[in-house]
Amino acid sequence: MATPVHVPRINNNDDEVRVVSLDVAIGDRVEPGRVLAQVETDKAVVEVEAAAAGFVLAIRAEVDAMATVGTVLLWLGETADEPVPQDAPGAAAPGGGAGQLAPTAKAAALLREHGLSAADVPSSGERLSVADVQRFVAQRGAGSPARTPASSAPAREPEPEVPATARALSGSERGMLATVTWHRDVAVPGYIEIEFDPRPWEEFAKAFADKHKLLFSPMLPLMAQRLIGLAREKPALNATIVDTRRLEYVPVNLGFTVQAGEVLYLTVLRGAEALSPLEFCQAMLDLQKRATVHTLGPTETSGATIGFSSMARWKVARHIPVLAPSTSFMVAHTAIGSDRAVLGATYDHRVLNGFHVVSALRKLSTP
Repeated sequence: MATPVHVPRINNNDDEVRVVSLDVAIGDRVEPGRVLAQVETDKAVVEVEAAAAGFVLAIRAEVDAMATVGTVLLWLGETADEPVPQDAPGAAAPGGGAGQLAPTAKAAALLREHGLSAADVPSSGERLSVADVQRFVAQRGAGSPARTPASSAPAREPEPEVPATARALSGSERGMLATVTWHRDVAVPGYIEIEFDPRPWEEFAKAFADKHKLLFSPMLPLMAQRLIGLAREKPALNATIVDTRRLEYVPVNLGFTVQAGEVLYLTVLRGAEALSPLEFCQAMLDLQKRATVHTLGPTETSGATIGFSSMARWKVARHIPVLAPSTSFMVAHTAIGSDRAVLGATYDHRVLNGFHVVSALRKLSTP
């Protein structure tokens, strides 16, 4: 018998939630505890899990659309070909209240831009479309969207009322400003960390160094290359969101931080997935050397698709890095003692969820 999975109530004041992600597809076999979807309000994100095993028969929601608490999110069945029941008469469609038509994902985004709800706009079909919203806005003379698109220039900040001397930013400072602004205005950043025992990595790195007669510890480069392998296994780690599309990058361009005096570089090793472990270690060492003398080229400080940063040499217990523009995953490595270390990750919650991040960090914690 088919079983409905309903839209959960996250808090008492919200009768609607936004569907952040749908983590299954029709026909998928799921086990108890499998994450089916994520929904959010302004205050929290909640993962919707399967209470029992079954097959996904139908999905009644769309990513980025609003869904009413208590309505059917999806149907699970004991077999993949089980008939799908009709939803209860009068139930609200995903994205609207009782009796109103659900907007498409793009129409829902346009409604938010203009501060409208689906109930305000007449529909010309079975779904509320972008054309319906645009027609309504034009007739009402709603003017510009309520929020400023991310691509437009930010408002000029007021000058502080304190005497100051102005100076132009250096190239590295302008790069940092662009990175921090993208992180603030575009990404939806989260952070997760786990503790691990670094000794297996240290032993692995020592054996590698002895084999190749290296004069430096290759532990961090080898960890970074392990991250490259994880990105090949899980393409969402090497991806970003543009509008309503997820772009999964073809190459893996590793961005890793190098402190050169007072300048912090995000150096970029392009096409890292094509290098052998020894080539990878040597390429990272070469970039670090040239960063210290400030001779990096433009392609070596841009185009990162995934990131790695370590503050272990400073014995930092927690390090929460900023995401590089158009990336979704930046690993933070720190060391607490000889047998305790931390792997954390800043991630774009539009692309990844906590399950993805914890799984990647656990795999990264062992060689």
